[in-house]
Amino acid sequence: MANYQDYNTEDRSLENISKINAAGLINLTLKDLWEDFYKHIRASDYNKASKDLDCLWVEFGGDEEENSQNFKIYYDIELKIAEQLSKIPVVNGFKKYGRNYSETLNKLYRLIIKKALFLRKLQNKQGKGTAYKDSSDDYMD
Repeated sequence: MANYQDYNTEDRSLENISKINAAGLINLTLKDLWEDFYKHIRASDYNKASKDLDCLWVEFGGDEEENSQNFKIYYDIELKIAEQLSKIPVVNGFKKYGRNYSETLNKLYRLIIKKALFLRKLQNKQGKGTAYKDSSDDYMD
């Protein structure tokens, strides 16, 4: 018969904590995704740039409650991007550029930049970005 141990609440909450700190790997992944985004946005490949941001959202959204304001903001931006992308018709596998094409691309670009800024702010808010505090400076006061 297995030994029964009465775990207190603190012990049970520790069961869900990883024994390996993956922060370094996550930071490398985030770095690579941001680099891919910058490459695609500079090349005006808005579809790939938006997908790069979707990958970043997977990293940040995992730490958000599904009914949070951040989920709502993200998906509102996503709907607007999808709306702009749908305005570019595809004929025989090629995009057909109409009279309003430059206006559509301009709106699409601004929405993707809005999405990127939202994700960058969320990254910093979650402590996964440029907002860094070195605890070794605390004792210098």
